[in-house]
Amino acid sequence: MKKLLALGLTGMLLTPMVGLLGVGVLVNPAVINQANCIATGITLGPIPDSLQVTAKDGSTFTLNRQQLTHAATIITVGSITPGVSRDGILIAIMAAQTESSLRQLANTGTHPESGDFPNDGNGSDHDSLGLFQMRPQSGWGTVAELMDPKYQARAFYGGPDGPNYPSPRGLLDIPGWQQMDKGEAAQAVEVSAYPDRYQNYEPVARTILDALTLRGGNGSGVPGDTTIPETSRLVFPLPTGSYVQTSTFGPRIDPITGEARLHSGTDWAAPDGTAIFALADGLVTYAGMVDGYSGQITIEHTIGGEKVATKYIHMWAHGIHVTSGERVIAGQHIGEVGSSGHSTGPHLHFQVHPGGANHPAIDAEPWLAARGIEGLDGPVGGGPGCAI
Repeated sequence: MKKLLALGLTGMLLTPMVGLLGVGVLVNPAVINQANCIATGITLGPIPDSLQVTAKDGSTFTLNRQQLTHAATIITVGSITPGVSRDGILIAIMAAQTESSLRQLANTGTHPESGDFPNDGNGSDHDSLGLFQMRPQSGWGTVAELMDPKYQARAFYGGPDGPNYPSPRGLLDIPGWQQMDKGEAAQAVEVSAYPDRYQNYEPVARTILDALTLRGGNGSGVPGDTTIPETSRLVFPLPTGSYVQTSTFGPRIDPITGEARLHSGTDWAAPDGTAIFALADGLVTYAGMVDGYSGQITIEHTIGGEKVATKYIHMWAHGIHVTSGERVIAGQHIGEVGSSGHSTGPHLHFQVHPGGANHPAIDAEPWLAARGIEGLDGPVGGGPGCAI
């Protein structure tokens, strides 16, 4: 379901939010804003001869090397396109799998000359061509251009550097695509008469992306490799202007029990469903409900040569978008703000643990500021919080 960041907070937060919409995230050259994130953490590995995949509806099928080669093209183009994250690549693979079964299709019935270009078969949907079934009549490109898989991938991603900017719109031209359901985002680009088809292939896209990209810092790509590569990019975990700080790290009175205790993180209130971004490249070591009621993601990183864990807490179960063992990149949409567990309203409780998740948490604000990334200067108070 589409999540609109423009939705207001609860009544008690509306006034502070209006005054803070212009607050930005301060960055230095080593820090990138999520809007400019390039998926450089994704490295293409060997392409297998075949891959068995299972769709959301339970259907299982096998992709051949040619189909996987086209998927590799989509991954490669996405990894060098400014603004495209791992989520963007997943959406592109979902769209191509839905539209053409990852085949570069000619359409000799409408465009006889399309059969003169390398292709994987013949399609017959209007004047559609290629991996994403793009139509020359709709302005996506010439027949020659659309019979090039790399061109089709660039056109799908779009953006200021895309071949069709500003119209027809690619993924990067869709406002708020990062917060959309991935199937909905694919539909926003494809404008299909069957908008519900794309969601069925999200598990397929994830399997393809995992199989075709290297997982370890040593480049081995061996499943289970837990080497965490150094990261030089940091991204604030919430979209600029979407949040209000409501509680800092340190001793305080628990807003629910009234007891004095240590608050081990920083709270930023934001509308329910606001995107949460990974602070840095890393490995997800936990993603699920703690004690059955509080949604949490834990990510291990290597930052400045040091092992560091970050924790993102209070998501609803449906708002957790990664799984344990998954590699993520800085700025990746990993979840959505919720209010599960010991919470008084929608917010992100964020923790930083130098040394790893089993080490004590520290005050995240000075730690972030020392690395050139800052949130708000101080707490607003009176809004949603938690007692962790």
